[in-house]
Amino acid sequence: MTQAVQNGAPVLDAYESCEALTRSAAANFYYGIRLLPPDKRRAMCAVYAFARRVDDIGDGHESDERKLELLAGARADLASPNGTLMRVALADAEARFALPRDALTDLIAGVEMDVHGFEYETFDELVLYCRRVAGSIGRLCLAIFGSTDIERADRLADDLGVAMQLTNILRDVREDLDNGRVYLPAEDLRRFGCEDLNAAPPDGFARLISFEADRAREWFDRGLELLDLIDGRSASCVAAMTGIYRRILDRIDRSPEVVLDHGVSLPPWEKTWVTIRSLAGARR
Repeated sequence: MTQAVQNGAPVLDAYESCEALTRSAAANFYYGIRLLPPDKRRAMCAVYAFARRVDDIGDGHESDERKLELLAGARADLASPNGTLMRVALADAEARFALPRDALTDLIAGVEMDVHGFEYETFDELVLYCRRVAGSIGRLCLAIFGSTDIERADRLADDLGVAMQLTNILRDVREDLDNGRVYLPAEDLRRFGCEDLNAAPPDGFARLISFEADRAREWFDRGLELLDLIDGRSASCVAAMTGIYRRILDRIDRSPEVVLDHGVSLPPWEKTWVTIRSLAGARR
């Protein structure tokens, strides 16, 4: 995805590159978007490819100074429709679906928070981060879906992004600890006696995870009102993606100790089952 596009490279080639990346690297995301019509699916893959580029910078092994330079470069690249295959595809998606530019730059700003090592004292501070790195994706997806009430739908899509990011944070506790990151609010860690997650008492850690899982469910419940504001195929896509994440959340809540050892995921057969169920429930 870093090779420059030659002048005149077909846009479809750029989309195909983004779709190949999404299919191989974003299983949860791709299970949902494959339910969309081709033009919307391609645009969603372009959005994913952009998000992946930004995330890879934040998670890379460069110095923090270099990461910030690369993120600034990603922001500057948005000024031109030319460049990498990803940029060509994203520029076409922006033109076709009026993707909100502020959502793209919000994602970059969220990853910059990671690079700066931002710590979260309160849940409200964490929500700001979640809105930037995941609510932004929700707003970009909504632009592709379209809606009967775009203003309300925009807020709900943002809420779903927060819900999914909260689930990611719970799922990735071990990985984040190994990378020197703690996303759970410090006020909550103190409340449940888990200031040091590596030495957290099992009972306190279980109550902490249950508390945060209940919060995530509240954001899911509110955000899923979006389904009534988008077309049936788009609603199936959202239901599939959120269905996978909600099942992961339930597994975490049932066995919270697992996330201190490794991440939680669903087997492919279960993701397929959720996807088929979502498609069957689509409004015709």
